[in-house]
Amino acid sequence: MRQAAAHQDVRAAARTPLHPHRARFRLPLLGAVRRRRLRGLRARLVVAFGLVAAVAAITTGALTFREARTGVLQQSQDATIRQLRAQLNQHAAELALPPDESALRKFAQDTAATESQGSWRVLVTYGDLRGASTPGDPFTEVTPALREAVGSSRATVFQRVRDQGRTSLVVGMSILFGGRDTAATVTGVQVFLVVPQTTEQAYVDALVTAVERAMVAALALAVVLALLAARGVLVPVRKLRLATRRIAEGRLDTRLAVNGSDELADLSHTFNETAAALEASVAELREMESRARRFAADVSHELRTPLAAMSAVTDVLDEDAARLDPDTATAVRLISEETVKLARLVDDLMEISRFDAGAAVLHLDEIDLAESIRRTLASRGWTDTVETDLPPPDAVRGSVDPRRLDVVVANLVGNALKHGGRPVRVRLSAGDAVAVIEVRDSGPGIPAHVLPHVFERFYKSDTARIRSEGSGLGLAITAENVRIHGGTVHAANHPAGGAVFTVELPLRRDESPEENPS
Repeated sequence: MRQAAAHQDVRAAARTPLHPHRARFRLPLLGAVRRRRLRGLRARLVVAFGLVAAVAAITTGALTFREARTGVLQQSQDATIRQLRAQLNQHAAELALPPDESALRKFAQDTAATESQGSWRVLVTYGDLRGASTPGDPFTEVTPALREAVGSSRATVFQRVRDQGRTSLVVGMSILFGGRDTAATVTGVQVFLVVPQTTEQAYVDALVTAVERAMVAALALAVVLALLAARGVLVPVRKLRLATRRIAEGRLDTRLAVNGSDELADLSHTFNETAAALEASVAELREMESRARRFAADVSHELRTPLAAMSAVTDVLDEDAARLDPDTATAVRLISEETVKLARLVDDLMEISRFDAGAAVLHLDEIDLAESIRRTLASRGWTDTVETDLPPPDAVRGSVDPRRLDVVVANLVGNALKHGGRPVRVRLSAGDAVAVIEVRDSGPGIPAHVLPHVFERFYKSDTARIRSEGSGLGLAITAENVRIHGGTVHAANHPAGGAVFTVELPLRRDESPEENPS
């Protein structure tokens, strides 16, 4: 008797695979990490290292597990088949053909008894007859597909099945008779062996546990390496951030220590070069600005003397203009008007130059703000022109510079009368230690593109208008006077129409009136 040496692996599609533990190769923490909003370079480096380590560990573990599992099962399978063949070669000659059911049962029991641990279950069939090593054993592991494969082939057929939570190896083969020089004859007797894979399953479970522990160790090592790498990267980055903040705060002499020759060292070197170039450029710009301020101040100061003489002359000429011929009188009045405008421009330039030089000083006094506004309007002849909404006397008192408050109110009201529409309204109210002055006109309002620039020097909303009626510095001076008080001023368009300028001034100050430079 001999059996064919070829093996055929028949696997039923509905059967459960041998190893159900592959689902353990999951990292439940990854979902939580992905759901988190990662912030900072450290977190990104740790996650990147962790992902790389996880992918490498999972790939290596899966490949190792597959090879080891295949080796364990293949070795067990080959050993079982060899042992079964040896037993069949030994006992097949004792089986008389055609066998009856008792002969089949005895053959199955003799074959199963040769296994020392008693874990073999043997089923022998001949046509519709069958004999089992264990009476009443249904042999549910022996599937119709396996029976058909054994009946249609002379090869040894095997498959691994999982039934009721247990994995078993099922081997089936036909008993053949024949000599060395003659063709083998199929006897019709089929032998099926069911061997539990308990030991092999324990080996595989131990392998899974070892792989999982190796993955955990690899992840822990990756996190440690990521933290070390992050420290090496973040320390220079943190120093660069602090240096950048110092640069932003105006400390242009800030420099970084350059260590090494990597990309971070190149970045530090580039930062130092940029900081040095910026420091030189800012120093040059400050020098140019300082020279421009000194020039404007010097020119304004030098113009005051001739302008004073010109103003005296134009005053005399204005008095005699009535006795001059019409053309001469018109020229005299024009010269007088332009001299007044020039004198106003020179005064405004000198005022701006004092703000720019930081030489503007507050002389604070506790005054009635409503009364101060009334005096400003009366001194310029605007009492009957401007509507007021002022509180009673002494209702709103504050520590302000009376001269600078007069300039603020006069510039805002004058601007409303020149560029807005009448009536112009001035309103004063008081909040929590803050006085609010509103100047509103009834004109068309300020275009939206002009609003951000109304307090800029010499800004003209109409580019076609070459020559403005004023100096172009009134609102800029107003903003500086409000700022030196610690207040705010802003322009807007009123919902009912017209422009509205709102000034907020603190009513109490801690500084001494004589020692409060801007």
